[in-house]
Amino acid sequence: MYVRQFMTSQVFTVTPDETIADTMALMREKKIDRLPVMEKGKLVGFVTDGDLREVSPSPATTLSVFELNYLIAKTPIREVAAKNVVTCHPDTQIEDAALLMREHKIGGLPVLEDGKLVGIITGYDILDAFLDIMGSRSPGERVVIEAKDKMGVLLEIASTIKQFEVDVTSLAFYHQKDSQIQFLVHLQGEQVAEVKVSLEEKGYRIRK
Repeated sequence: MYVRQFMTSQVFTVTPDETIADTMALMREKKIDRLPVMEKGKLVGFVTDGDLREVSPSPATTLSVFELNYLIAKTPIREVAAKNVVTCHPDTQIEDAALLMREHKIGGLPVLEDGKLVGIITGYDILDAFLDIMGSRSPGERVVIEAKDKMGVLLEIASTIKQFEVDVTSLAFYHQKDSQIQFLVHLQGEQVAEVKVSLEEKGYRIRK
């Protein structure tokens, strides 16, 4: 699974000279929390709503309301945006994009192709990918199968499912620490119950 499958292609941007006030207004209008900073078609920065909150005066400030408004209205984004922007490519694997976000403790990545901004991928997009991988939106009944983590397990489970002419609409698995493995499958067909009974008879544990 690749970034291009989950990224947002319609990206709103700001220029380095736009003010904090204008940027905050754009974020509110478009209901977004991060913006690439572009200058002459080149990515030169990245700003988030968190960055803007950090530089906004606190309630304890001694500035007057007029001074506060002036500060927000006049300060350009170039002064608060991150300069060393972490990016990815549309063909970056989705898990590699997630690792980049985790390692750099950031919530989004501009997506560049041949130096051109073509999209943005956020933590919410990564979550969508995870839900798809886990089959959360797949049709059929969700079945969790626990088995000993050994060679041939997946083949036996697949053969049992096929025996009852049941369709697998999604499959994911997780290796546990105690040499066990969990298979999360979505099964669609008239004999799902029979599949579960047959698997239990073969020593597999079916969890709800």
